[in-house]
Amino acid sequence: MDDASAIAPGELDLNAYEGLPKSMGIEITEASAERVVARMPVKGNTQPYGLLHGGASCVLAETIGSVGATLHAGPDRIAMGIEISASHHRSASEGYVTGVATRLHGGRTLATYEIVITDDRDRRICTARLTCAVRDRP
Repeated sequence: MDDASAIAPGELDLNAYEGLPKSMGIEITEASAERVVARMPVKGNTQPYGLLHGGASCVLAETIGSVGATLHAGPDRIAMGIEISASHHRSASEGYVTGVATRLHGGRTLATYEIVITDDRDRRICTARLTCAVRDRP
């Protein structure tokens, strides 16, 4: 449960997974049990007023926090989100947002990450916290 499980950029290919992260355009650029970084386009992830949808920020946050928790858990265990909270500080209407998930707690049964999402000008868009349960693989 240390950074020995770190992966190189590009090794974690969410494009191979046909789920929500792919449809949102999320690209992971760095991933380890301690820290995960990803970006997501604003375009296509907006609400009717053309602003980044708050739910899209939560999807980005849960995706990268869960990746970190999965790396923390190790190959014989799984991680699943059990709680997320998010504060939306400002809007974004173009470009990309970048999320950085930093591990706050990494235990045997729980892992908690703080996720900071910023815009292209490095202004904070959202702050989220995700807690994942860590369990043995069924």
